[in-house]
Parts: sequence; structure tokens; C-alpha cells
Amino acid sequence: MNYIKHKFSRIALVTGVVVAMLSTACDKGFEEMNVNPDAYTEPSLSPLFTTSIIRTVGTGTADRNRVNIKHVSGAMQYFATLQNFWYGEKGIVNSQSGNFFETVYTIHLRNLAVVIDKTNGKDDMVNQNAMAKIWWIYAIHRVTDAYGDVPYKDAVKGGTSGIYKPVYDKQSDIYPWMLSDLEAAIKQLDPAKASFGAADVIYGGNVTKWKTFGYSLMLRLGMRLTKVNPVLSKEWVQKAIAGGVMQSNSDIAKLAHTSASGNTWNWDASELKRESLPEGNKGLGLVKMGKPFIDLLKANNDPRLPFYATLWEGNILSKQTQVITQTTLPELQKGLPNGYDAGTIGTAIPGWSNTMLTSYSEPNTATIANLATPTIIFSYSEVQLLLSEAAVRGWETAETAEVHYKKGIRASMESTLLYPNSNLAPMEITPAEITDYLAAHSLTGTTTEQLNLIHSQFYLAHYMYLDFFEAWANWRRTGFPDILTPINYVLNSTGGATIRRLIYSYNEKALNAANLEAAIANQGADTFTTRVWWDKL
Repeated sequence: MNYIKHKFSRIALVTGVVVAMLSTACDKGFEEMNVNPDAYTEPSLSPLFTTSIIRTVGTGTADRNRVNIKHVSGAMQYFATLQNFWYGEKGIVNSQSGNFFETVYTIHLRNLAVVIDKTNGKDDMVNQNAMAKIWWIYAIHRVTDAYGDVPYKDAVKGGTSGIYKPVYDKQSDIYPWMLSDLEAAIKQLDPAKASFGAADVIYGGNVTKWKTFGYSLMLRLGMRLTKVNPVLSKEWVQKAIAGGVMQSNSDIAKLAHTSASGNTWNWDASELKRESLPEGNKGLGLVKMGKPFIDLLKANNDPRLPFYATLWEGNILSKQTQVITQTTLPELQKGLPNGYDAGTIGTAIPGWSNTMLTSYSEPNTATIANLATPTIIFSYSEVQLLLSEAAVRGWETAETAEVHYKKGIRASMESTLLYPNSNLAPMEITPAEITDYLAAHSLTGTTTEQLNLIHSQFYLAHYMYLDFFEAWANWRRTGFPDILTPINYVLNSTGGATIRRLIYSYNEKALNAANLEAAIANQGADTFTTRVWWDKL
């Protein structure tokens, strides 16, 4: 037995030596031989950045149609419908409320996380790193504004840190972090160094424009804090002003689109055309313009009315050039009352019949909802209107509140030139019309009255951009415009109140339950009426 053991030991030893020798011999050059020269071993950062911008701006039904349109535009009563699936308008709980949350974390931020990780600490890529960080804050601020407490510090760290169940941070912490991180990113920007170039589909790699965009975003975030922390709000607003916010419409952050292919369409316009305004409905379809919005435009003799609205034949692509000048006439436009269905609309409009729908206005798909319409990410008009509020509060003294107010209105009306068919009457807004409108709309009255005027213009301007997220956030912060009608629809969950936040993702409730429950315990019930941190009475 001992002999056999000894024999086996010698065999094992010899075998081990041979294997070791062969392993050493085979390993020489093995790694080089097993590298595919045609395969990517490191991520290409420029396409990742481009993709993040395009996806954040909107190329997905989940976040754009289901949330931006069905929930948020309805809540702001830009649109009205006799259907009960316009959830935000009627305050109806639906699982689609969480789609925006899911899309931001699984798509919008995922590519950015790679770009930021691969450029951190690299002196020759400080601009790429800074732009990605600024865009990260743009993307994530909207999700915290919509839901409240969300993952920030641990967000999208599955690939880099193995964190697949991120902790939810308090919005009261998130806002100071965002502002501090934004300031640091802006200070990294160096015009003397390379950037993303053409892969930056917003500014073409212009570092100075990104700096201006960053400070304008800082202005927006700083103003969010007016009710919850006015001292901190003033500090950040004044930092933004000193840093340099947008100075004209040439600074607008936008993404261009063309109608040539579905890959290049304006996604909000495409979704409206696909589901809300299908031509086959012949004006008897799902969506009309909301009465509060149309009434506000008409009460002010606003020249944007025909640019914004049309009767249904104007939405037929093959007929637009024939009929659009007739179907957009201001005197023909009227809005549908919000909050009704086919069975109850007769209580608001006696003698109602469904055929009457054709006489109610729809979004103008020749202009603001054209497939080739640019996506306005951040507008100069918003900057001027926020500066007008800052001046009312005494935080901005370089120009008066009225000067900023009128600059904001002018910027909105002049930005119509960026849109298709903006030169066709009566949709064209002439210099004389702008002058007359400004002469008739001074900023006067008490502080409350002035804020209502400023944010009524904010509301009117943001419809042009189909930016219902920001219009909703601004309304929650300010309470203006004060035109929204209470809607106590039979199936609603809000008691007739306008929704204040979105309900968390159902997937998150299943996959990250403990952290989500901790957020709910901190913030309050996961309902439409629970207010986020900065949304105070």
C-alpha cells in the first residue's frame, strides 16, 4: 500500500511539473492571441452621451406619452378628454405613473453613469466629464420633482459598485447635493480643451454654451426652494445670475428633429399624433385643448393662439397646406371643459352631442406638434420669467421685474421662428403683434398679482415646448396661474385636487421594497396628493 502511495505521489509530482511547464509555455502570448482586434474592449463614450441626451429628451412611449402627456398635461389642463384614461386630468391611479421613474433609472442615467465613471480624474476629458454631470443633474432633477425622495447617491451603481437596491435619499438632501454638484461641474468646464464635438447634439460641443446652460439650470433649481428655504434659494439664484445665465434665444438648449424618419421625429408630437389625435377619428377623438388654457389665451388676445391650436382638419397632414390658415383662426378656437366623460359632459354643455367635438380645438400639428418641431430642453423665455420673479423678490437688481417679464414674453413669441410653418398667417407672430401685446401687458399690482402675471406667462410659454413636466413643477411651487378648475371625477383618488406628485413604480415596489418603504415612511403616503419637500402651502 505504501509503495502504491509512493508511486502515485511521484506520478502526481511529475504530472504537476509538466502541467506547470505547459501552462507557462501556453500562457506566453496567450492574452494577445485571444484579443479580437475588431471588438470593443472599452466603451465608446461619445455615442453613450448622445444616446443619453436623445433618450432623456424623449424617444420612448413609457415616459413621454404615458407620463408627460397622459398624466402631467392633463393635470395642467392644457388638454381635455372625455375618456377616463387621461389619468392626471381626472386624478385616476394607474400603474403607468411609475413609468417615468423606471425609464430615468434604466435608460436615461445608465449611459451617463459609464461616461462619468470613465472620464473621472482625466485631465484631458474634463469637459466630457462636466457635460455628463450637468446632463445627469438635468435628468435626475425631473424625477425627484415628480416623485420626491428617490435614489441619488446610489443611483445606477449596479455596474460600478454592485448596488442593485439603492437607498432612497431625502429630497431635502438631494437639492443641496444637486446644486453643489452642478456648481462643481460648471467650474470644470474649460473652453481651451476638447469636448464631445458633434456628439453633443444640443450645443455641438460648445463649452461656453454648456456653462450658460448649467447656470440657467442652477437658476431653476434655486427658485424651486423659494417656499421651503428662501435663504438658500436666494443664495443659489444669485450665484446663477453672477455666473451667467442665457442672454438670448441663441442660447436655447434644443434638440433638432426631422420628419424624414421615425428615428428623428419629435417624440411628443409623434405620440400625440399616434394615440391622441389619429386622423381616422375625424375630430371625434380622444384629446382636445383644455378650456382654462384656451380661455386664458383668448382673454389676453394672445397671438400664440393660432400657433398653438387648430380645428381638426388642420391636423390632417395631407391637408394642412390647404386648410391650416382657415382652421387656426383665433375666433374659431374653443377649449373643452376638463373633468368630464361622454356621460357627464352634458351637465357642462347643455344639448351636448358627440358630433360637437369637431368644433373644439386640438393641438396644432403643423407647428408645436409637428414631427419636425425641435425639442426645447431649456428656453431663454423661462430664464427671463424666473429673473422677473427674482426681481420682484429683490434678489435681482440689474433690471426691473417688468423688463425681465417683457423680455420673457418677447423671447417666447420670437422663438416660434424655430418651428415649421411659423411664417404662415394667421400662425405667424409679427413684430407689430409682439409690440402691441407688450404694450397691453404691463407687470403691475401687488406682489401676488405680479407673480400670477409672471407665471401665467410661464404656463403659456411652456405649452409651446410641450414641456408639461416643468409647467407642472412651476405651478406646484408658485400656485400660478390660478386658473385650474377643480375636478372631482367619479373615479378620482384626489378628492378633486390637482395631483401633486406621481406614484412610485410598481416594479420598484417589488424589487426594492425595503428602501422604497423607508422613503414612504419619511415622505408620506405614496399618493397623488402627498407633496414633495419643496412643494409647501
